[in-house]
Formats: sequence, C-alpha cells, structure tokens
Amino acid sequence: QVQLVESGGGLVQPGGSLRLSCAASGFTLDYYVIGWFRQAPGKEREGVSCISSSDGSISTYYVDSVKGRFSISRDNAKNTVYLQMNMLKPEDTAVYYCAATVDICYSGSLSSAGWYRYWGQGTQVTVSS
Repeated sequence: QVQLVESGGGLVQPGGSLRLSCAASGFTLDYYVIGWFRQAPGKEREGVSCISSSDGSISTYYVDSVKGRFSISRDNAKNTVYLQMNMLKPEDTAVYYCAATVDICYSGSLSSAGWYRYWGQGTQVTVSS
C-alpha cells in the first residue's frame, strides 16, 4: 500500500526555519518524482519544489518564490524526502503536501497537481510573529 506521510510543520516567526519530511512507504523513490505543494486558505494549491532520480543523477526544481530559501533533498536509506525552508515569510503560511507520481522533476512537474497519483495528508506551516 502506497503511503506518504508529512511531518515537521508548525508555527515559526518570520525569518525562521522549518524542515518538512515526507516519508514514503509501499514504493521506492527511484523513478518517482516527489513534489511539494502548498495551499493557503482561499487559494489554489501551488507547486513549490520537486525532486527525482534517474540513472544516478538527481534533478530538482524550485518555483521562483522559494528559490534561494528552500532546499529539497532525499535520503534513499530512509525513503524520505525533505524540504528545508529558511527565511520564512508570512506568505509561506499554508498546508504543505507531498505528492508522488512516476515521472522526472523538471520545470513543468509542478504545473498541475492533478498529475500526481499519490498524496500525503498535509502538514500546517504558519509563519507569524
């Protein structure tokens, strides 16, 4: 049974950091793209970052709003993907979801949430003073 479980969300002050985790079970990360999406109240779900591995090379992508602040990585031994979020801003407040589908990570990987087959339950990130 495929399952994605996010953790690591919470309340943080502007300028602070959080690290989100996405633990995968029922499949291995190889040949899958893992995407991080977020959804703020009253807004559509938007892609944030993705990661994939193909022939030993890692591909990552970030949307412009998080470039230089967020970093995505994976631990194959733990079958887990991480999203390190630094210099957080109030506009980063949202429920963050990880999702997986068979594909590679590229600029178009985050354009449609509907492309992803498996989803986690989400974790709340609140950036506020």
